[in-house]
Amino acid sequence: MEANAYKSENMHENIPKKTLLEAVKDFFKKDLVQYIVKRLLMFIPTLLLISVLVFFVIQLPPGDYVSAHIAALASEGEIVDADYAASLRADYGLDLPIHEQYFKWIKDIIWTPTDSTYYRLYGSHHNWKYSFAYGRDVWDVVDDRLGLTIAVTAIIMLFQYVVSLPIAVYASTHQYSVGDYISSVIGFLGAAIPNFILAIVLMYLSYKWTGNANVGLFSQEMLQNGIHLYNFGEFLKRMIIPIIVIGTSGTCGIIRSVRAQMLDEVGRQYTLTARAKGVPERTIVMKYCFRAAINPTVSGLGGVLSSLFSGSTVTAMVLNMQIQGPVLFKALQAQDMYLAGAIVMVQAVLVVIGILFSDIALAFLDPRIRYSGGGR
Repeated sequence: MEANAYKSENMHENIPKKTLLEAVKDFFKKDLVQYIVKRLLMFIPTLLLISVLVFFVIQLPPGDYVSAHIAALASEGEIVDADYAASLRADYGLDLPIHEQYFKWIKDIIWTPTDSTYYRLYGSHHNWKYSFAYGRDVWDVVDDRLGLTIAVTAIIMLFQYVVSLPIAVYASTHQYSVGDYISSVIGFLGAAIPNFILAIVLMYLSYKWTGNANVGLFSQEMLQNGIHLYNFGEFLKRMIIPIIVIGTSGTCGIIRSVRAQMLDEVGRQYTLTARAKGVPERTIVMKYCFRAAINPTVSGLGGVLSSLFSGSTVTAMVLNMQIQGPVLFKALQAQDMYLAGAIVMVQAVLVVIGILFSDIALAFLDPRIRYSGGGR
């Protein structure tokens, strides 16, 4: 026994230790890591292509910001001559051909030199240009509501999945029960009722019951005195209506999708075989059926992130929510192409990241999915 132990120790000592470089190489040979690196490298051409489409689509309506500004002045009785309009276009760089405007826009976003006026003013190498409608730097306008928009998006997304998935599983495992019929009716109503109408109804009910319509994410007192941790409860109370209104349509869609997939999986041959072998019903439903049924929902994560980020623009305007949706609407209305382009580009980044996360999650949920081709 001592000889065997000595031999085992010698064998362990003789195993060559990997150098740091070899360990890193082995790490990047893993399928998951290679897949993530490949997708990250695809980010750049994908975002460049999206930027081209975004910039040129925003430019499709006739006229530009100066035209919209002159029309607004004319409606107020002011007359603007052609020379003043031409000088405005020259100041904003709108007199350049559209392709030159795009290349200048994307070049300044990627890198702005240290000796530029923008860097001296803002200390940043990424110039998102100037917002015509707000009279400020574009990124300042976006940054004002970016954190709040992400927080609202995360809360609504959490609500959607926490509420919809248990209901969908229950409805599929209790088909044609009272609970199944109730969830189906609520699902159809949630999908059929426009969000802004539901928002108006809930605001009216809130006013009737509490004396406060709870419009906006912050009260006037909170905005005047500053937003602090101690009034976080007030913020959550004001989030109830937006969560119900914006989250309901997505919740109903997830319930219908997962329920239909679950009903299909529950009747498959492998579930019948598992029952015949005595596998507990809970294990069959949650470990096998649910993992397969949730695939379509997980694969749509990128689109959900993008739609929630805009915050259902009409609903956000009705509820006076301080998020990016109304800002994007105002930018498009005023033909403020740089501000609209920046917001849509942020949405595009969220979509790309969401799709990456959804693909990785799908591979963990479904063992049939592989990162690389070929059998293993």
